[in-house]
Amino acid sequence: MNSAKMYQIALTLLPKVGDVLAKKLIAYCGGVEAVFKESKKSLLSIPGIGTVVANSILSQKVLSSAALEIRFMRKHNINPVFFLDENYSFRLKQCADAPIMLYTKGNVNLNAKKVISIVRTRSATSYGKQSTEKIIEGLSQLDDVIVVSGLAYGIDIAAHKACLKYNVPTLAVLAHGLDRVYPKIHTRVFNAIQATGGLISEFTSGAKPAKENFPKRNRIIAGLADATVVVEARKKGGALITSGIANSFSRDVFALPSRVGDENSEGCNNLIRTNQAALIQSSNDICYLMNWDKKVLKNQNQQTSLFLDLNKEEQLVFGVVYKNDRISLDRIISEMNLSRAELLQVLLQLELKGLIESLLGIIYIKS
Repeated sequence: MNSAKMYQIALTLLPKVGDVLAKKLIAYCGGVEAVFKESKKSLLSIPGIGTVVANSILSQKVLSSAALEIRFMRKHNINPVFFLDENYSFRLKQCADAPIMLYTKGNVNLNAKKVISIVRTRSATSYGKQSTEKIIEGLSQLDDVIVVSGLAYGIDIAAHKACLKYNVPTLAVLAHGLDRVYPKIHTRVFNAIQATGGLISEFTSGAKPAKENFPKRNRIIAGLADATVVVEARKKGGALITSGIANSFSRDVFALPSRVGDENSEGCNNLIRTNQAALIQSSNDICYLMNWDKKVLKNQNQQTSLFLDLNKEEQLVFGVVYKNDRISLDRIISEMNLSRAELLQVLLQLELKGLIESLLGIIYIKS
């Protein structure tokens, strides 16, 4: 990475300098590196820049921190994407508070032709998970489509898993640095999605999943996409925050309806009732409203045959799960001659093939 990247990262590390002020600094100074070469008098003449910020810039201590971050990124194959880079999301760039820097890992295309965000409630029901899977199965018939979500419990992780199952590239937007996985239980999916999709964060290494980081993450989820789909949302919560942000960005918002009085769908029903979201029931509705054409349908028989083509380990593990209504991970381990890591990988493959379902990652049932 060149010295320009070091200055770009350093700009994000300045205390009391957010994304909007950072862009103002670049505009006034004529470039990122120029920010760190301005005089104190010139810096103080910029609206919003006070003595504390000016002194932080002049001390240039953040440059050494940026150099350490670059070494970390090189070691872990992380790619920094700056606001002015050609591969920065053109959709996100239209948002006033778009992050000045994104850190990505995997096969990340921020400018696919069709981008859908899927947001949720944490406590997803079977109805919500099944609806999410059906939507993504339908979206898999589109050319150049990407699904964005947040790797969280509930519908988020269901969306990512469905994307892996139907070979749809998916992006997980994180509320922490790329040096950790949160929640930890989603590590297998975290690793798996990097093959055809990837991970995105605006936070440098060491940043923890602090409470205030999640609304920031939500604006990226909304800003990256052409439209946001809300699948199961309570009266209050992150899903409604994200849909509200999407509306403020003048992006389309869709919501999946459910039974009146259902706590998990009260937010969705209210979005529809107040005209903050369009009602959808399937991927066909999304394609119609977005004017997206589907490809020729794949041969479903070939697809089913592929999913049922199990190797020896998958057959054995599936047999253990199938003969039980519910079975814990520890019990499966006790019945199998596999290490925990090997077993978790087999269970993930069975789940992606639609044969089993995990409940909070520690209980398994047959689908």
